[in-house]
Amino acid sequence: MTKARTNADNASADLTAVTAGTGITVTDSTGPIPTVAFDYRAGSAVTLNAQTATYTVVLADADQKVVTMDVATANDFLIPTNANVAFPIGTVINVVQIGAGTTTIEAVTPGTTTIESTGATTAAPELRAQYSAASCIKTATDTWYVVGDIA
Repeated sequence: MTKARTNADNASADLTAVTAGTGITVTDSTGPIPTVAFDYRAGSAVTLNAQTATYTVVLADADQKVVTMDVATANDFLIPTNANVAFPIGTVINVVQIGAGTTTIEAVTPGTTTIESTGATTAAPELRAQYSAASCIKTATDTWYVVGDIA
C-alpha cells in the first residue's frame, strides 16, 4: 500500500508497519512517519443501488451507497433485525425516493428492531415527497435513527 509521506521533499514510500499502542506509529523503510494524511475522497465515490419495489436492505448497502426507490406506488424500505443482518453499530444507510410512490422506512420485525425518528409515525417514517432523502443510522444492536426529509 502506498501513501504519501509528509516530509520536506513530499516523497512517497511503501508503508512497512502500522503499530497500535499509545497512539499509532506508521513507519516505512526510512523510519517513523511524523505526519500521515489520508485522502478520504480517493476511491470513495457513492454507489447507487436502484430499487423498483419494496426492498430489504443488505450489508452491501452500508455507508458509501445510496439506495434509490423508483416506485410509482407506496412501498417499504425495510431494515432487518441484527440477527438476520449484523450491520456494525455506526452504519449509515442512505435512501432517496425518486419515484412518485411514498417510501416508508420500517423494521422487518418491529418488535425486535426499533426505529426512532421525528416522523408522524416515529417507528415508520415516510419520505416526505418525491426526491426526499433520509439516512438510517444504527446506534445499538437493534436500534436505528432515521434523519432527513421525512414526514
